[in-house]
Amino acid sequence: MKIVILGGDGFCGWPTALNFSAKGHDVTIVDSLVRRRIDEELGAGSLTPIRSMEERLAAWREVEGATIGFRQFDVAHDYETLEACLREIGPDVIVHFAEQRAAPYSMKSPGHKRYTVDNNINATHAVLCAMVEACPEAHLVHLGTMGVYGYGKTKGLTVPEGYIEATLHSGGRSSDLDILYPADPGSIYHMTKTLDQLLFYFYAKNDRLRITDLHQGIVWGTTTDQTDRDERLINRFDYDGDYGTVLNRFLMQAAIGHPLTVHGTGGQTRAFIHIRDTVRCIEKAAATPPSRGERVRIINQMTETHRVRDLAELVSKMTGAPIETLPNPRKEMAENDLAVVNDTLIGLGVAPTKLSDGLLKEVVDVARRYAGRCDRAKIPSVSRWVREDPAAPAPQAALPAALAVPAK
Repeated sequence: MKIVILGGDGFCGWPTALNFSAKGHDVTIVDSLVRRRIDEELGAGSLTPIRSMEERLAAWREVEGATIGFRQFDVAHDYETLEACLREIGPDVIVHFAEQRAAPYSMKSPGHKRYTVDNNINATHAVLCAMVEACPEAHLVHLGTMGVYGYGKTKGLTVPEGYIEATLHSGGRSSDLDILYPADPGSIYHMTKTLDQLLFYFYAKNDRLRITDLHQGIVWGTTTDQTDRDERLINRFDYDGDYGTVLNRFLMQAAIGHPLTVHGTGGQTRAFIHIRDTVRCIEKAAATPPSRGERVRIINQMTETHRVRDLAELVSKMTGAPIETLPNPRKEMAENDLAVVNDTLIGLGVAPTKLSDGLLKEVVDVARRYAGRCDRAKIPSVSRWVREDPAAPAPQAALPAALAVPAK
């Protein structure tokens, strides 16, 4: 298949591109390299050393003998270039990672909130518009988030895969129908993913586009079979308070002798998936598209759920690292349950990687190898969901000019 990976330089995009290429597909990465500019803004790069895109692609040619194409432009704002690119390549599958993916980053300041909405919504809508014009038969596989469902309001229900049977009552009458599970975003980032859902709904209905939306849990791990083949192919390992996901962050903290930082009670229950399973699920989903005219297919891309404090205790017992409790910067319930259906992922033949499979030690080993690259000052999460003093001026964490939302 011809496959275009939007955002193919990122944490999930890069190993996905390598996996498709290793399976013999014709892969093109499209990326503005904005994630590297955000590293510069935050002063906290990947714990693992990430080579330039040119070096990455050259290394892949050496070790695999395969070529991955690369186009550098901004999917959210270079629409004509995007449409021309898709028209030229004629992809069978478009994998869409081209969104700002961190909840804390999306809440840093008014500028970061606006940037996240501007980038994410414009990128998704541009892709859908361009597909209608350039490649209406293509299959769009989008990386969404379990966070669209929200946490703590399920009242004991199991979260279904995207849709829920509901009875609507109005004017003395009622009607039974399937609707999107009621959204409950917990950050600006999560809100953009809920808006994506409505865009997908419209374009599947109006233009009969084939769309798969993967509601993904928190990704842990960093390596795959392909990224392990050469150090120049190594994947990102984010550890800072904005981009470091909770389990990877715990494992890194343990590796450098830093206390495991648990926010609030640690009673937040979250869904998790290993990066290797993310790659496998995307591969399987891409190979089994819905038919044109079908509703958006939604897959809960997760393998298990855990409370944050339980994860901290697990890592602490494994490594001896102490646990430190900090105030929670997020506006969320202190404790929540989470039961999730993942029947489609299992049905696609993905054998889940569990925390009990021994890969936690693998992540710690990676973190220890590159521990000298860690800036301990970047570990704390400083983004706050609600200002402590509403009367005080808004935080002025300025975006670099390259990321600023264009003036209208």
